Amino acid sequence: MNDAQWNTLLSVIRGEEQPALPVGFIIDSPWLPGWHGCGILDYFTDERRFLAANMNAVETFPEAMFLPGFWSEYGMCTEPSAFGAVTMWEENEFPFAKRVIGGPEEVERIEKPDPRKDGLLPFVIKRLKHLEPEIEAAGHKIRFAVARGPLNIASFLMGATEFMTALATDPEPMHRLLDLTTDFLVEWVAWQRECFPSIDGILLLDDMVGFVGRKDFETFGMERLAKIYDTDVSVKFFHNDAPCKACAPLLADVGINFLNFGVQHTLSEMQEWTGGKVALLGNLPPRDVLASGTPEDVARETAAMLGALKDRRRLVASCGGGMPPNVPTENIRAFIDAAAR
Repeated sequence: MNDAQWNTLLSVIRGEEQPALPVGFIIDSPWLPGWHGCGILDYFTDERRFLAANMNAVETFPEAMFLPGFWSEYGMCTEPSAFGAVTMWEENEFPFAKRVIGGPEEVERIEKPDPRKDGLLPFVIKRLKHLEPEIEAAGHKIRFAVARGPLNIASFLMGATEFMTALATDPEPMHRLLDLTTDFLVEWVAWQRECFPSIDGILLLDDMVGFVGRKDFETFGMERLAKIYDTDVSVKFFHNDAPCKACAPLLADVGINFLNFGVQHTLSEMQEWTGGKVALLGNLPPRDVLASGTPEDVARETAAMLGALKDRRRLVASCGGGMPPNVPTENIRAFIDAAAR
C-alpha cells in the first residue's frame, strides 16, 4: 500500500466521510499466480515472480488498495510449519500442512516455536527483506504483520474436526494448546514488526472463530485474540469468512477495528452487530459473482450491495473474503467502476 491508500484506510477506520468509496481486496496465492500467469510453486519459490505478480496487481488496478500488500506467505502452511507440520507441495496446487498431533492427549509434546528460526518463517522475512528496497522504490511499504490466528493454527496441528470436538470433550488440553499458539503469535507479530519498522497494522486470519458459538468464542478465543492485538498499531485487521454473527458484537472489545467477513451476512447486518465500531471490508460473493459472473453481473450486484446501505462510512468495498481463484481483470474493473459510481 502506498501512503495515500494507507491514509485513506486510517480515515475509514476513524469513521470519516470519504470523497469516494474506497475499494480494496485481500490478495494472495489463491488468485495472484494464476491471474499473473505463473505456477503456484513458482510463485512461492521465485522471489522475482512473487514481486512481479504483486507489482502487476498494483499497477493494473491503482484505484484499489491491496491488503495486506506484498503478502509473503506459503498458503495455510506458514505458521503450522514452525510447529513441525510436514508440508506437501505440488506444481500448481495449494500446499497442504499435515497434522502434527492425533488428539488432545498429545498436546503436551508440542513446543512453542522460535519465529526467528523455525519452519518457513525465516523465508517469509527474508523474501521481504530482499524485496523491500524495490517495494519502497515503487511507492509502497510493508504495512502489516500477518499471521493465521490461534484457533486456526490449532486446527491445522490437530485436524479441524478433532480440534472442534476436543473443545467440548477435552477443554483443558485445548486451553494449553491455544495458550501455546497465542504466545507464539505474540512473538511472531513482534518479530515481524522488529524486522520492518514500517509496519503499523496486524492482520490475523482465523476462520475457526466462525465455527464456534458466542460462549465458546468468549471461552477459547476472545482473550487470546485480545492478547495478540494488544499492541500499538493503528490497524487491527481480522479476517473470518465463516459466519460472524456470534463474535461480531465482541470484536471491538477484542481491539479489532477492521473486519473482512464472508457472504453469510449483509453489510447492514454487520454494521448493526458491530455497533458501528468496526470498519468493514466486504462483501460481494467472491466465487459466484466476482469469479464466475460476467462484468455486467458484477456491476449489477455491486450496485445492489452498496445501494442497500444507509451509511457508507467505515467501509472499504470488496468481496466477502479474499480474492478467489480465477477472477478475471474485467470483473475487477467492473467492480471498481461500479463502486465509483
